Amino acid sequence: MAKYFINPKVQKGHINPEIQGHFSEHLGRCIYGGLYVGEDSDIPNVNGMRTDVVEALKEIQVPVLRWPGGCFADEYHWKDGIGPKETRKKMINTHWGGIVEDNSFGTHEFMELCRQLGCKTYINGNVGSGTVQEMSEWVEYMTFDGVSPMADMRAANGSEKPWKVDYFGVGNENWGCGGNMRPEYYGDLYRRYQTYVRNYDNANPISKIACGANAGDYHWTEKVLETCFDHGTGYMDGLSLHYYTIPTGDWSKKGSATDFTEKDWYQTLSATLFMETLIKRHGAIMDRFDPEKKIGMMIDEWGIWTDVEPGTNPGFLYQQNTMRDALVAGINLNLFNKHCDRVKMANIAQMVNVLQSVILTDGAKMVKTPTWYAFNLYKVHQDGELVDSHLETRYVGMDEFKVPNLTESVSLGKDGKLYMTLTNLSLDEAESIQAVLTETEVKSVKGTILTGGMNAHNTFDAPDTVHTVEFTDVTVKGNEIDFTIPPCCVLQLAVEI
Repeated sequence: MAKYFINPKVQKGHINPEIQGHFSEHLGRCIYGGLYVGEDSDIPNVNGMRTDVVEALKEIQVPVLRWPGGCFADEYHWKDGIGPKETRKKMINTHWGGIVEDNSFGTHEFMELCRQLGCKTYINGNVGSGTVQEMSEWVEYMTFDGVSPMADMRAANGSEKPWKVDYFGVGNENWGCGGNMRPEYYGDLYRRYQTYVRNYDNANPISKIACGANAGDYHWTEKVLETCFDHGTGYMDGLSLHYYTIPTGDWSKKGSATDFTEKDWYQTLSATLFMETLIKRHGAIMDRFDPEKKIGMMIDEWGIWTDVEPGTNPGFLYQQNTMRDALVAGINLNLFNKHCDRVKMANIAQMVNVLQSVILTDGAKMVKTPTWYAFNLYKVHQDGELVDSHLETRYVGMDEFKVPNLTESVSLGKDGKLYMTLTNLSLDEAESIQAVLTETEVKSVKGTILTGGMNAHNTFDAPDTVHTVEFTDVTVKGNEIDFTIPPCCVLQLAVEI
């Protein structure tokens, strides 16, 4: 029996709701057909936003949404996406599929989507092909409440009052698709561009996010921070990090989303766990420049990336979603919780129909993926306090791909309840667990579990193959909780203390 030690008396950090953030790019069917169908669509919508999708996203309490990219951000010119839709410029989306982008979803539409979701806004600006003036005017257009050319233009386009921009990313992947820059060069550009991301409303300041590293590029983190801090100030509130789980480790042949072996399972989860190494190593560099941890690590692109579904446009990045994806989500969300002293936001890629999405659509049909159910289990951690916890684990797996059989995190909610989330990475072995709460009497425990075969997934014909059910195999004895966690599952326990 594995011992699980939990001390609710020791709180180790605040879990920002934004850790469970999302990402929507003008890519494939994420925006068009996924989130937005237009006001004249036969698909039920409110101001063009799909009602079924919005309601499903509200259920998992989306805290923040990043837009418009991604690689698309550094070729996006915001003025193309405002004004009457019939006069908006059309362009070719050269990054994703080579299709026509008609710009019918722009700034006003994004702000309307976030209003409906009740979430914070994360705008990603164009450094790669845009000017300082363009970025400055976009911020003015969105946030200035007064008389100015951009505020007047916004009002003429139907929004008299300004919006709140919670986060602003100064460029995206500028080491790659955002301009193939050297870190020192980008650091100088960041200093310049962020100067003009002005706070017109001092009561609601914009959090500025610098472009951080691709996976293990520690040199990028070092040099960007060195360049930005060489006069004793960083001018930044966050530094991004991008890391994708590639099942095979080979970007040219990433593997199927649904047709994979037991060895593939463990190789994928092993690659996912590398996220903790990245957080620790990039975090150590950040600690040298920012020992008080005022700058958040913003992991604003993460998730599993497989080959596209057969017969679909390779540039649309459409992939199915199985119990393996749910475990990838659970592992990452536990890690983000555990490192909430540095990780202040994370955004899964992407929200609908692209990569590890929480929702898939096909015309008027919609299905919730196993990843949606994982997020629904973890939403209880939002705005909670991380609690000290340690779980005994053992290694499982095949060949060189050995992983700890369990991951976990625990938080104390504002409702006074203790919330535990666990993943069992083993495909065939349950684990008996004895959880002991320090100096804390347990009144009751309510459990919810997501489990199924490793390849199990939901389809439009069978949308409920994978879903959560009540978990009752729990025994309470004073300050002790005994339970057996099944293989291949994500489990949430709500503990009344």
